[in-house]
Amino acid sequence: MTVYENASTTTAAKPTSKGWVVAATVVGTTIEWYDFFIFGTASALVFSKLFFPSIDPVSGTLASFATFAVGLFARPLGGLVFGHFGDRIGRKSMLLLSLFLMGIPTVLIGLLPTYSQIGIWAAVLLVLLRICQGIAVGGEWGGAVLMAVEHADGNKRSLFGSLPQAGTPAGLILATLVFAHMSSFSESDFLAWGWRVPFLASIVLILLGSFVRSKVPESPVFLQAKNEGQTVAMPSAEVVSTHLRPLLLAVGAKLAEVTLFYLVTIFILQYSTVTLGLSRAEVLNSILIAATVGLFAIPIYGHFGDKIGARTIYGVGGILLALFAIPLFLMVNTKDPLLIRLGIVVSLGLIYPTMFGLQPALYSAQFPPGVRYSGMSLGVQIAAAIGGGLAPIIATTLLTTTGSTLAIGFYLGGLALVAAACAFSMKPSK
Repeated sequence: MTVYENASTTTAAKPTSKGWVVAATVVGTTIEWYDFFIFGTASALVFSKLFFPSIDPVSGTLASFATFAVGLFARPLGGLVFGHFGDRIGRKSMLLLSLFLMGIPTVLIGLLPTYSQIGIWAAVLLVLLRICQGIAVGGEWGGAVLMAVEHADGNKRSLFGSLPQAGTPAGLILATLVFAHMSSFSESDFLAWGWRVPFLASIVLILLGSFVRSKVPESPVFLQAKNEGQTVAMPSAEVVSTHLRPLLLAVGAKLAEVTLFYLVTIFILQYSTVTLGLSRAEVLNSILIAATVGLFAIPIYGHFGDKIGARTIYGVGGILLALFAIPLFLMVNTKDPLLIRLGIVVSLGLIYPTMFGLQPALYSAQFPPGVRYSGMSLGVQIAAAIGGGLAPIIATTLLTTTGSTLAIGFYLGGLALVAAACAFSMKPSK
């Protein structure tokens, strides 16, 4: 038996420990993604008006999206730093640190003065706080999913790994509900103070998350790897020099899924409300329904990933997205609220989870325990920066250049085919 196999089949934690692990990863991930998503929603709805009001609407939208993208560009840095220490000193401590690094800047964003009060410094401070958010979420993901996968029994890694992924739609649901409620106020009240409430509410979630995560035991796989001397001095360098192929496959497989997510939650939200004239509440409710469907679909796909293989479900998901990419934007262009809702629910609620939910089990199988946190984090966060960070900007540029959203559909469909090819080229999760 190899060192990798030995560490991967370590005896799982006690049932009571597993309960805390599930609670900590799901609750903590929900909180961190709530913090991350409220910024994205605000960037689509209010930031261009409050922090970039002195430029024309299109440029203001691009500036707002660029500020949002900064958070995703910072995610590889978070994956690099947190991955290093997560592979060197443990997964648990990184979970607590990332929670505070995310939560405190989120609350401070809710207190920021706007452009009309302090001028350009408002945008500068917004960008700096967004960078902190990006570093935090870039570091948190690897620790959360590894705690779940590495505590799981060998035949339940896909299911356990999918549970912290369910925190993403849960955070999106929470963020969308809060913004949908605040959107019910008048436009003047929403711009004056309503948009701040979702950010300030994060203080309560930080306290809850820190309590739950403090109860989590360290990963048994990491403890065994450390005791047997499997850790390395520079995990990230080891990944690049020795595990470059799985790293590149992880990047390629992630690109389509993360691009889809931010096209729907950021670009389509802005395009539908500003360009097509749909109500803000209508589109937010569609995203809410899709996230609710995804919340249940993720663990269901995780269960079947243990039965038929995470790689198979992931690859099929990429093919389905390639087939649906252009129809999605055709449905959006009809301006029919029901067709737009159907497109959002199918893409974000049913297709997206086939890839996103299976990533922890599939990606963890590509790297040995001593560099697993670093390898997974770098692969996912590099793709998030390229795909997610640029998605709204590329989509806006394609729309402005071609005058049609079909180009965006081809762009998304091409990435989906790359994702399918990369997934089928990976080692199986079993």
